[in-house]
Amino acid sequence: MIIGLTGGIGSGKSTVARAFETLGAAWVDADDVAREIVLPGEPALLAIKQHFGEKVIHSDGTLNRVALRDIIFKKPEQRLWLESVTHPKIRERITQHLTQLKAHGAPYVLLVSPLLFESGQNALVNRTVVVDVPQALQVARTLQRDEVSESQVHAILAAQLPREQRLAQADDVIDNSRDHASMMAQVAKLDQYFRHLLNC
Repeated sequence: MIIGLTGGIGSGKSTVARAFETLGAAWVDADDVAREIVLPGEPALLAIKQHFGEKVIHSDGTLNRVALRDIIFKKPEQRLWLESVTHPKIRERITQHLTQLKAHGAPYVLLVSPLLFESGQNALVNRTVVVDVPQALQVARTLQRDEVSESQVHAILAAQLPREQRLAQADDVIDNSRDHASMMAQVAKLDQYFRHLLNC
């Protein structure tokens, strides 16, 4: 069984994925895959360089994410172009990783993706779990964690599904606005439920 795990920026998806991992689940992070497909030598990086120019490339040949993020959140049409190049390659690589993990015998595999619904990656999964926190907490956590301005955080939020729409599409929800113990208890309960589904 493949479980899609999603949530808005700053909701704590990776923390929740690691909690599932302690209970025996394996996971693929779409953000990690998105970084993989723009490494030096990858076709996507070459396309990005040809489209945006040297200003989005560091002197060592790696992608300048800050410069690219600044462009795509000021110009939505550029974000759409970038997604048209990267999303198919991300999906292809995710499918490869999921196939490898399923062969390793974990009871179920998580696909952790901030754009699970927006990118159509939910078509790759059997169930969806949304990690949910209020928007004010998303903003506060992201500002604390990432090198971004508050306006960039709001631009990222605007590019993601509204909270209500994300929750409406969820099979299961984890409220990650409370303490770590609360989150762990919810994860343990869902882990038991997923194992029950697999045994039915």
